Amino acid sequence: MVVGLAPAAHGANRTGRMFTGDRSGDWLYRAMYRAGFANQPESIDKHDGLELTNAWVTSPVKCAPPANKPTPDERAACRPFFDREFEYLTDLRVVIALGGIGYQAVAQHLDIRPRPKFGHGVEVPLDSGLTILCSYHVSQQNTFTGRLTEEMLDAVFSRARVLTQTTD
Repeated sequence: MVVGLAPAAHGANRTGRMFTGDRSGDWLYRAMYRAGFANQPESIDKHDGLELTNAWVTSPVKCAPPANKPTPDERAACRPFFDREFEYLTDLRVVIALGGIGYQAVAQHLDIRPRPKFGHGVEVPLDSGLTILCSYHVSQQNTFTGRLTEEMLDAVFSRARVLTQTTD
């Protein structure tokens, strides 16, 4: 499971698929492709042939918030939908949290206390066998400034690939 923030106003809200039709999605789907979670490195629209393998992309907020800053009320209103996604993914082994808000939502859903501090590359293994991997968000604010590089993102997805292939 890959958890972002919310659908982008000119990306997912326009195209009908998370991280599709915007530059953040360009980064995300290239990394997923290189790690073997996607059949192609790009996502242009929901009819472009993209297929994910052992992966689900979602967000805790289901509508584009102004200035990418969802209010507590927006987060609370969307939480039942986010919680339901976890219920449906019965064989979940890894959650990649893109950014602090994604990480907070995952930690809240899983009732992680105390919650380890967010940071790129932070790994939170849980007794249930689930592992949370943290990454800076693929936003242009992070990618244009070099705070997040493709190599950094690839390292997170490569680690996720290793963890999903581990058997008990």
